[in-house]
Amino acid sequence: MNLFDIIQKDNAPLAERMRPTTLDDFVGQSHIVGKNSLLRRAILTDSLGSCIFYGAPGCGKTTLANIIANTTKSNFVKLNAVSSGIADAKKVIEDARLEKERYGIKTYLLLDECHRWNKAQSDCMLEAIEKGHIVFIGSTTENPFVSMTRAIVSRCRIFEFKPLSGDDIKNNLIKALNDKERGLGNYDVQVSEEALDHLVWASDGDMRNALNALELAVKSTSPDENGIIVVDVSVAEQSSQKKSMSIDESMYYDMLSAFCKSLRGSDSDAALYWAERLIQAGCDPMLILRRLVVHSSEDVGMADPQALVIATSALTAYKNIGLPEGKIPLYNAIIYVCEAPKSNSVVIAKYAVEQVVAERKDDKVPAYLMDKNYKAQKISGYKYPHDYGGWVEQQYLPDSLKDERFYKPSQNGFEKYLIRAKVTKQNKSENKKG
Repeated sequence: MNLFDIIQKDNAPLAERMRPTTLDDFVGQSHIVGKNSLLRRAILTDSLGSCIFYGAPGCGKTTLANIIANTTKSNFVKLNAVSSGIADAKKVIEDARLEKERYGIKTYLLLDECHRWNKAQSDCMLEAIEKGHIVFIGSTTENPFVSMTRAIVSRCRIFEFKPLSGDDIKNNLIKALNDKERGLGNYDVQVSEEALDHLVWASDGDMRNALNALELAVKSTSPDENGIIVVDVSVAEQSSQKKSMSIDESMYYDMLSAFCKSLRGSDSDAALYWAERLIQAGCDPMLILRRLVVHSSEDVGMADPQALVIATSALTAYKNIGLPEGKIPLYNAIIYVCEAPKSNSVVIAKYAVEQVVAERKDDKVPAYLMDKNYKAQKISGYKYPHDYGGWVEQQYLPDSLKDERFYKPSQNGFEKYLIRAKVTKQNKSENKKG
């Protein structure tokens, strides 16, 4: 490491300086890198293939990719899908191919924000992955099964990262405060327990966010008359840009529970009250909006399908507007969800189909429903509903489940019209048979 690298490292953000370099130092994600886990074994035996890490920001995706490269003594190249294109990828692939041919050294390519690449960009990686010129590691906050091309996903193992626990983040903040080489150990600083807890809470499972907020709090606070930097809750609030909760954890969850039950109970006044209590206590309105979106399907569902549309629209509006005006669409959505007719038929259908699919994994697709494009012989028997006026009686479930009913409409709101429509269809079918 030269002088420039040393200076650059010293000036790097605390989150970068505290980044773990070994598996033993890695924080969290025990479900995928715990003792005897598949990923840990693959890393230690240098047998890891191409994979995709996805999960919330600051939960260790990039850090683990760096550890993999260091552990396996391989080359490590990092690209960002936002700023790189096909030419950048092709250069990395060619360099990796030559490195492997000449010296037998593998190259790991970490592609941050990999969901941002389009099909043409993704396709340029396929041959290199298949031939082993590179070991591809994609990092994304989006679900790769939805946001990425199937060709790439099918060639990679998928590992889902979870937000870090409060204990993981708190322990790492304390470690950073005591670390004199990489952390803030050379500062004479006192961080109150309340301030530390607030930084943990405000980080929302994001280690990078928590460490950077701590560093800002320490470096922006002037020493007192004794030369000590005191970081209290007020400083923690400013550095994290989140107001501290003025209620304890138990009361917070009680209020959130009261809000959710008020939505389910169709009490607009109570739901608005508990939402405002939570916001004034320091709760992020986005948490309330996320619960509102869930309950618009869980408790209203098909009794009024517009509830989900309005709840998600309120969430989008708040993201773009913020406080204080963003509370208007939030409260509009709360009132709508409360006043809408209620049905939990969607949740009942969800649990029913999950149970059946978990128990039966060998059901075959009826022949007339199979994809003809990939079959050597054309299979007939499928009735195209539009040829029959939009609906025709036809079996879509496997034979073993042909009489199963997962979704059972209630008599509430819009669902009563679905029942009438279903009865009408059945009557038409019976008349045709007669």
